[in-house]
Amino acid sequence: MQLNCSPERARQQAAAIRLLVMDVDGVLTGGELLYDSEGRELKRFNILDGLGIKLLQQQGMTTAIISGRRSAMLTRRAGELGIPHLVQGREDKLDALQSLLTTEGFTLEETAYIGDDLPDLAAIRAVGFGVTVPNAYPLLKEHALAITTAPGGQGAVRELADFLLQAQDAYDDIMASYL
Repeated sequence: MQLNCSPERARQQAAAIRLLVMDVDGVLTGGELLYDSEGRELKRFNILDGLGIKLLQQQGMTTAIISGRRSAMLTRRAGELGIPHLVQGREDKLDALQSLLTTEGFTLEETAYIGDDLPDLAAIRAVGFGVTVPNAYPLLKEHALAITTAPGGQGAVRELADFLLQAQDAYDDIMASYL
């Protein structure tokens, strides 16, 4: 992960995270819109991201999605992963985030947000740990504290999950449980 701050600051801020909020298109997917011959939308999700989300949840972290679009496939995927907070059809990502924080009792400092385009910028700048992907719009890369190595839809969320777990001293125990 490329850091736009000192490693010490990144680790300290990541250690305080209790809520991970994710954008979808361009983060959990590659950002392409695919339609079948019947006009139905298709989405491709990465299994690595799914396990990363599950590992965070097992450590007590709350996960959420805020998407500017509405999608039945996203509803299904969020359900499969046990993501308790799914907000769809909201381009005003910071407003949606602030509503979620008020409802759930989290602070901005306890929140990580990963997004890839202009609707995500205000949220990335506001949270304690704002992250983007290498295929993001350039302005986001200037303002995020970290940029994943993996592109959106190709394990970026897993990379962030691993970073958060390492900062919270949970990574080694989790990996040991698989050995």
